[in-house]
Amino acid sequence: MKNIAIEYYNSRQGNCAQAVAEAWHLKTGLGEGLKEQFMCCGGGRAPDGLCGALHAALHVIDGADSENARSEFAARSGGHVKCREIRNAAMLSCAGCVETAAELADKYCFD
Repeated sequence: MKNIAIEYYNSRQGNCAQAVAEAWHLKTGLGEGLKEQFMCCGGGRAPDGLCGALHAALHVIDGADSENARSEFAARSGGHVKCREIRNAAMLSCAGCVETAAELADKYCFD
């Protein structure tokens, strides 16, 4: 899933949230229309300023695992989950956020 998401993002087909949503859709066959739903969630515009890639991953991860994924994402991004904070800390690029979020979605949904 991680490779699909990063390829989608790097080819500039959509924003960070859309990349994770499209990777989820292509891997599972589920989530038709998620990509369009997350069109406005890139660049710090996800709810509460959350990283869009993380927002999309949390959308597909169920229950208690979503808090675990959120914590693990924060640990990898210097303790941040909001887009602007992640950018300001410069510990994880946008592509890195996409990769991390897709990896966590894969881990918490399929492991």
